[in-house]
Amino acid sequence: MIGASGAVGSRLMRRLGEQGHRVSGMHRSEDDAVPIRDAGADPVRGDLVEDSVEDLAGLMKGHDAVVFSAGGAGAGGDAVDAVDRDGAKKAVDAASAAGVRRFALVSVFMDAWRGDESPGEGFERYMAAKRAADVHLAASNLDYLTVRPGTLVDDAGTGFVNAGSSVGYEEIPRDDVAAFIAAALFSPGLNRVAIEVTGGSEPTEDAVAALQARPYA
Repeated sequence: MIGASGAVGSRLMRRLGEQGHRVSGMHRSEDDAVPIRDAGADPVRGDLVEDSVEDLAGLMKGHDAVVFSAGGAGAGGDAVDAVDRDGAKKAVDAASAAGVRRFALVSVFMDAWRGDESPGEGFERYMAAKRAADVHLAASNLDYLTVRPGTLVDDAGTGFVNAGSSVGYEEIPRDDVAAFIAAALFSPGLNRVAIEVTGGSEPTEDAVAALQARPYA
């Protein structure tokens, strides 16, 4: 997992571990390795910005899937381009080179804070970076799942979501995003699709099952 120490990534690591999966979490420093171990995952030293595609591919070999939930928005400016755009693209290329077929990308709901509600130029740069990563992944040869959550909040998870190729814009607890990805990551019917997910009224497992039953182009 890339972004393992993040708010969504840390939650997702625990859920996948509870499902019986062995999870690796990439980290840059020993301090970052501590919460990864605490979540029951294996720390793997790597640097999304500094490492090459070949370096990252070496870390990914032997894994069944790669989850990218890293984000540089908190640092702003060039970090957004380096992590959310270029870093994501590099991770996609590395997964392909390593022979990892499954790739899940935590993206962003494209309606978030648009128009007059936009926080400004920095946020628009972030949205552009996320969009570029989405496009790069869609053009790859990977069996991808792009997850576009609504505005993330730290409220306790509800266990209920609204998910589909296009849904109304709402907030969603980070717990529920992690639960949705854990349920959908290895779902055979959700390949090469982008799914929007927000808080809702459908149990997460039921929502994933319903998505698998729908035909996608």
